[in-house]
Amino acid sequence: MTTPEAPPRPPFGHNLWRLRRYVRPYAGQLGWLLVVAVAATGASLAVPLVIRQVVDGPIADREPGGLYRLGILALLLGLAEAVLIFVRRWVQSSTALAIESSIRDDIYAHLQRLHVGFHDRWQSGQLLSRATTDLSVIRRFLSFGLLFLIVNTVTYLAVVGLLIHLYWPLGLLVAASAVPLFTVSRRFTRSYLAASRRMQDEQGDLATLIEESTQGLRTIKSFGRRPEMAQRFAVRARQLHDTATGKGRLIARTSAEFDLVPNLTLAVVLVAGAPAVAYGRLTIGELVAFVTLQLMLIWPIESLGWIIANGQEAVTAADRIQEVLDTAPTIVDRPHAVPLRRGAVHGDLRFERVAFGYPGLARPVLHEVTLAVRPGETMAIVGATGSGKTTLLSLVPRLYDVNAGHITLDGRDIRDLQLAGLRRVVGVAFEEPTLFSMSVRENLTLGRPDADDDAIRDALAVAQADFVYGLPWGLETRVGEQGLSLSGGQRQRLALARAVLGQPGVLVLDDPLSALDVHTEALVEAALARVLRDTTALLVVHRPSTVALADRVALLADGRITAVGTHSELLATVPEYRAVLSAAEAADAAVGGGKPDAAAGGGKPDAAVGAGKPDAAGLPGEPDSSGLIRS
Repeated sequence: MTTPEAPPRPPFGHNLWRLRRYVRPYAGQLGWLLVVAVAATGASLAVPLVIRQVVDGPIADREPGGLYRLGILALLLGLAEAVLIFVRRWVQSSTALAIESSIRDDIYAHLQRLHVGFHDRWQSGQLLSRATTDLSVIRRFLSFGLLFLIVNTVTYLAVVGLLIHLYWPLGLLVAASAVPLFTVSRRFTRSYLAASRRMQDEQGDLATLIEESTQGLRTIKSFGRRPEMAQRFAVRARQLHDTATGKGRLIARTSAEFDLVPNLTLAVVLVAGAPAVAYGRLTIGELVAFVTLQLMLIWPIESLGWIIANGQEAVTAADRIQEVLDTAPTIVDRPHAVPLRRGAVHGDLRFERVAFGYPGLARPVLHEVTLAVRPGETMAIVGATGSGKTTLLSLVPRLYDVNAGHITLDGRDIRDLQLAGLRRVVGVAFEEPTLFSMSVRENLTLGRPDADDDAIRDALAVAQADFVYGLPWGLETRVGEQGLSLSGGQRQRLALARAVLGQPGVLVLDDPLSALDVHTEALVEAALARVLRDTTALLVVHRPSTVALADRVALLADGRITAVGTHSELLATVPEYRAVLSAAEAADAAVGGGKPDAAAGGGKPDAAVGAGKPDAAGLPGEPDSSGLIRS
């Protein structure tokens, strides 16, 4: 999975300017911040003028009283500058952090609204980099770079004005030094922009590699691929290192050039200022003030390279952030979508000539799918690997939207229902369960936060997940990232309990029992059958034994529903159906009749692993009169 190709680059700084809406709520604070910063600059600029008065007044006239008064004034100006700088830094840091937090909140909320297809195409590391590193760059620019750009510009103009006022020939010389500075900064801007974007993209790629390596650590170790993965990391890290080094070299060279200009100008001022004093065109105090003021230009000029670099990084960071924010959600509520209450759902679910294909694939996954699931009925979906079973189920909660046809719930197109309400009434459990790094209770109550302990206990009983009460802190035990502290079967049972706990009107189950041993599976199926009695359910079946939960079965082949009926009807009349179940039974038999569901602590199976004796057709037991397989 890679990051999509970047769109054409917008005009320079356009996306950074678009972020001004996050700054508006803090306009008052930023205004006062600017006033405080300018006042602090004014206090610092006043000190050289006081020094001139000291040198040309009390020192020249040998008047101690005046010297004390001017010294106290200089001290007060220094104290005022220190207090103002403290206030400025405090306000600018808190304001910038608040702005960063607002942008990050919007990015996270937007990522939640974006359709699943967006996340299929984007690397998670790239998204993480945009929500962390890029936002930090923008915060630094707003809190320091932009402020120093304004303050240093004001300082430069004010100092040059004072220098021209003190002695205009040398003042104009200092003003003329801005020309080479402008030339250097322009060349630096062109080079640094490309390097900055390249480095930020490489940081996202490296973050993706680290995340994938961390999540897949068990697989890497199992296949002995640690050296190869380490080599891949070393290549990416070296690439990032080289880019960062190039950036650093560019900044160092430019900073040296920025340092050279004011130092050469200062040397000229000292050489030319001495004769001016000798011939009476300047007083000693004026020359001291002139040199002191000129020294105050060194920091603004030296910092110019850093400010430009920070501004360039902020521009590219804003471009990268807007690439995400400008992606419009494709699965949204229609203008007149109606709310949906859980208690008002009867569960009449219908697929009418549904077609769907993933972006970038020439061939659709589903073609002309027509299927009716009656209220309270459990419909099993059976098909070979790649036939589109999981895709079909993903359309019900609108993780994807159909390309053609429509899906109705109680006679209404699900796209005409408010998305939040639809997903509250459709409970989902997938074959690959997702658990979050939070407590067992929090994972279980994602779809029903108000569930009490009795409801949780009932849901756990249905899923045969009572093992949670034996965990170190029971329901409050944190399961760790991706729930990897639990076995595969335990994760599946918790995901199933989560789906059942939500009391959905429609239950969508994508083979949620595949990681269970046959004994545990039988217990879960018996309990789940009671739940499904009053709930409309769509159930993907990989194991033949799971067909026992279904009232009817639909055979999906090459993206089309080719047969619908009871298990016994299809078994007797559809050879392809028998072939699919026989292949699944053979696969189960090859692994010993079912996967052991190891406990989290000791890795022991929950129950002895064994399978019923297959009949002559390769199926587990004989179908009874209703067409269901006896367990």
